[in-house]
Amino acid sequence: METDKRAIKVAVLDLYDGVENEGMRGIREILERYGKKNDLDLTCEVFDVRRKVVVPGLDFDIYISSGGPGDPLESEGSEWEKKYFKLIDDLEAHNASDAPQKKYGFFICHSFQLMCRKYALGVINMRKSPSFGVLPVHETNAAANEPIFDGLSDTFYAVDSRLWQVIHPNEKRFMDLDMQLLAIEKERPHIDLPRAMMAVRYSDYFFGTQFHPEADPVGIRTLLLKEDKKKEVVNEHGLDKYNEMLEHLEDPDKITLTQNTIIPNFLDQAVLSMQEI
Repeated sequence: METDKRAIKVAVLDLYDGVENEGMRGIREILERYGKKNDLDLTCEVFDVRRKVVVPGLDFDIYISSGGPGDPLESEGSEWEKKYFKLIDDLEAHNASDAPQKKYGFFICHSFQLMCRKYALGVINMRKSPSFGVLPVHETNAAANEPIFDGLSDTFYAVDSRLWQVIHPNEKRFMDLDMQLLAIEKERPHIDLPRAMMAVRYSDYFFGTQFHPEADPVGIRTLLLKEDKKKEVVNEHGLDKYNEMLEHLEDPDKITLTQNTIIPNFLDQAVLSMQEI
């Protein structure tokens, strides 16, 4: 991508509430690689939204909101969530205005669940057991023309790490708000449970995933080798599936491809729009 040296400012919204994680490292490393690869003056600033109740203003070009622990329902009415949703409202108002340069947002896991609750896109509930590991994600028919998925197959692999989920998509809300459900859990014929929503395009400028597109093999291997995570995976999927997940980490067409595709494609959209301006 040919670019000028216009400064690009990225706000990273940290929703981990101080809990140790691999997600923030993954986001920062993707941004650093992207800036170097495309010879951009790209900087990022991190905002500790939940723990310090700090949110950015509108003086950033791109907003990436992280995953995080806990119940996505219990924060309703909290001070940090009020500020968080106020920021979303302000970004949407900006994008609906005549301002030539729009603001782009990407929402991961816990942030994805919050956005789905904000727009009443489905039912949020707790899974019977945690989902963790390298798992297949199935694109819907609506994803056929989605540029953020360019380079991925109809079923691709991503890192799933969640106890909560969004199920039973509200088709009327999706239609009324002109939003698109782009990916769901891969079908499991032997299990009679609803398939969770895995990716949504909220608008031309906002995109979210239930899975972790920032995850890399190094970080996930570290987690999978921890005894508690191994137990989670084996209990949910069996030992053979656990060993298969470890093998998938070595496959460049699995989560490495997802990490090198989804957020970079999103950044391409945002950066190219700035160049056009």
